[in-house]
Amino acid sequence: MTTSQWGVATAQTASRRRGAVLERAILDAALEQLGTVGWNGLTMEGVAAAAQTGKAAVYRRWPSKEDLVADALRSGLPRFDTAPDLGSVREDLLALCRRARDAMFSRPGLALRSVIHECDTVQAERFHAVIAEVVIEPTVRLLCEVINRGIGRNEVRSDAANGYVFDALPAMMMYRSKVCGCEWPDQEIEKMIDQLMVPLLRPAGP
Repeated sequence: MTTSQWGVATAQTASRRRGAVLERAILDAALEQLGTVGWNGLTMEGVAAAAQTGKAAVYRRWPSKEDLVADALRSGLPRFDTAPDLGSVREDLLALCRRARDAMFSRPGLALRSVIHECDTVQAERFHAVIAEVVIEPTVRLLCEVINRGIGRNEVRSDAANGYVFDALPAMMMYRSKVCGCEWPDQEIEKMIDQLMVPLLRPAGP
């Protein structure tokens, strides 16, 4: 097949895509563009080209860049549906942090970080609901489940199920990732759990 024939075949294949298949290709292209050129470099035309479709197909579904990116993040970010249950609060927190680390450095996670770091205040407000729905609320819910389970096993002090404790892990991971460039290898996660969370959660002595 010649180069020109290949180009025609590709265009014909792209044109035949409809509905959910085409939408998925556009959303995947948006995530890929966010991870490579960032929020500021992303354009609807660039997404259309990466998805091998026309920009009219993108604009018919998403009237703005913000709408497209919000749906791409909502559909692409990993879902945290179940809390680890490995027999101890330490092991549960380790597993939960590894899961969060993998999500942070996945393609959708890199896309989310691009949005958070590059958007101005007005633009960022468009994504607050998505971040709360997909990231913050599920994380807090699972932390709450892990800590309450630890309270039931007398591993955790009884007053530890509060917002400040729930914020400690996500805040530390985000801070050290953004400010210190930490990519959270397993040994760093273990240090954080053993030096921060275990002492924080430990019941008072007699």
